[in-house]
Amino acid sequence: MAHWRSAAGHLRTLEANRQYLSALRRSHYHTIQAIPRECTGSKVAARDRMQGRIPAVVFFQSLLDKNSDTRSTSRKHLLTVEKKQIKAVLNEIEVPFFCSTRFPLQIRAGSGSTHLLETGTVLPIKIHRDEESGNILNLVFVWAEDGTELKVDVPVVFKGEDVCPGLQKGGVLNKIRTSLKYLCPSEHIPSKIEVDISKLDIEDKIFMRDIEVHPSLKLLSKNENMPICKIVPTSLGNQAPVAE
Repeated sequence: MAHWRSAAGHLRTLEANRQYLSALRRSHYHTIQAIPRECTGSKVAARDRMQGRIPAVVFFQSLLDKNSDTRSTSRKHLLTVEKKQIKAVLNEIEVPFFCSTRFPLQIRAGSGSTHLLETGTVLPIKIHRDEESGNILNLVFVWAEDGTELKVDVPVVFKGEDVCPGLQKGGVLNKIRTSLKYLCPSEHIPSKIEVDISKLDIEDKIFMRDIEVHPSLKLLSKNENMPICKIVPTSLGNQAPVAE
């Protein structure tokens, strides 16, 4: 049986704080502008899209709870946002990190109106796209004010592949997890988790327990001993990722 070694300590709190501050600066480049959506339905949504707008909704994440006693329908708003602005945001931030980045939101009385109905901070949690064209059909946001705890799927990004000993020997990086779910105070949501594989040899793995993030984040996993990645021999490089 091969000796599997855990490569620990690849992320440090200092790096986590750097990522958080970077994400905070990026989010303030774009204040998402929205207007209320009075009506719903496929025809209304199609008309909004023809006018260059994307149907959206914002609510508290607790509305998704299985326990009906904890659901909150307060501050739920049906909206539309500018397609041009959302495309600009996605071009700058990139799709994988869009749903782990907070944005200021301004809800105005109408397109071009100076009258603000409500403001706040939101986190995108879902982009619905047309399966054929890839065009955005609608967006889902949750309120993400400071102090609010949210469940967030944070993308995993691997770095150090160019100097990884295991890869240089002909091994293959098996990316077992492409994201990790955390319970995060909104102000400490990381836009991504960077996993350094620069010291991994063949058969080495990095586990969930090895990842160091801001101390306020709680990993939502049944087993912290699950691996995130492994350097495998070339013959095993095409194996399907292992499910949690």
